[in-house]
Amino acid sequence: MTIRRRLPPGARWVELLGGVRRVELVVDVGLDPRTGKRRQTRRRFRTVTEAADAYAAVRSAASGGTYVVRSGVTVQEVIDGWLAGRHGIRPSTLAGYRDVLKPVTAAYGALPVRQLSKQHVVELVGLLTAGGMKRADGKLRRPWRPRTVNLLLFTLGQVLDDARRQGIVARNVAELVDRLPQDRQEMQTYAPAEVDRVLAAARDDRLEHAWYLALYGLRRGEVAGLPWSDVLFDEGVLAVRVTRVAVDGRATPSTPKTVKGVRRLPLTKDLAAVLRRAQKRQEGERKIAGAAWQDSGYVVTNEIGGPLHPETLSSRWDALVARAKVRRIRLHDARHTCGTVLHLQGVPTAVIAAWLGHADSAFTMRTYVHSQEESLRVAAKALRRRS
Repeated sequence: MTIRRRLPPGARWVELLGGVRRVELVVDVGLDPRTGKRRQTRRRFRTVTEAADAYAAVRSAASGGTYVVRSGVTVQEVIDGWLAGRHGIRPSTLAGYRDVLKPVTAAYGALPVRQLSKQHVVELVGLLTAGGMKRADGKLRRPWRPRTVNLLLFTLGQVLDDARRQGIVARNVAELVDRLPQDRQEMQTYAPAEVDRVLAAARDDRLEHAWYLALYGLRRGEVAGLPWSDVLFDEGVLAVRVTRVAVDGRATPSTPKTVKGVRRLPLTKDLAAVLRRAQKRQEGERKIAGAAWQDSGYVVTNEIGGPLHPETLSSRWDALVARAKVRRIRLHDARHTCGTVLHLQGVPTAVIAAWLGHADSAFTMRTYVHSQEESLRVAAKALRRRS
């Protein structure tokens, strides 16, 4: 005897054009996390058995939080939605997320995100590491380093994990892609003799004070964003409270990276003298510029008083070290040099962390303090004396 199966909950027979009958199934699949509204899926089947099996599968996936709503949401839309939900982060951080995801949107932005596969991501990684992908202006991108590729995979993983929690995708395919091995390169710093040569070359540079500030432990953005109102000559204090960072290519005021980044450093006599010279230099430039002068209030400015872009500081630094005839290190490595010099002079790690604006002393030792060949030679002499 044939047993007729009953229609599952939410199902009914419907008649389509031409008299064809189908079982239409409507099932609740939970709330939309973005809107809070109820979500339903609607599908049609030839038989009651197919509808009943589908009902059981949908209900099981929905209760387990793994059900994926059928939709045409694209990779671009998912990324845009994730970026829009990044509240309370620094504009520069948000710009960094947007920038590192640009190759994803360029390659697969119009693709429905449900169709994005592990192979898509693997092929993208191959293009980026080989330098075979074009930028928006049509020029080929330079090959990406493993660290940058891994940052892309991490960020894309966050995007897809958010989409999975919303029921838009079934799995996070970025998690399936192996990260590239990274050679941890020790950051470069100057030995004291090299610092002396840089500062000697800077003596005739109109941005002399910028290089002193960088070697004093300030971040590039802190150098670019320092106002004269935070140089407290009478108190002998240099207050670090604001920064200027690049956001989508444009320099914008911001706050230090961490709460500990807001700090008050002692103003040494040497640095005070350099800053006094910079004040006199600016006064002279103000007279020359006349009505064209921009009273920005910044310590580090161009010839008419306007603030300098952080990237401009980096390029000017490269020119300075070339004139000084010392090996090139990045402007940010001048900050590392400060931490290393303090460490080699026996300053406690906690004090170095406070000077550099770090909350974690271990991070300071791990990232910003480096041994130098000169110090290693001194250590070798000490070992020879003991042997």
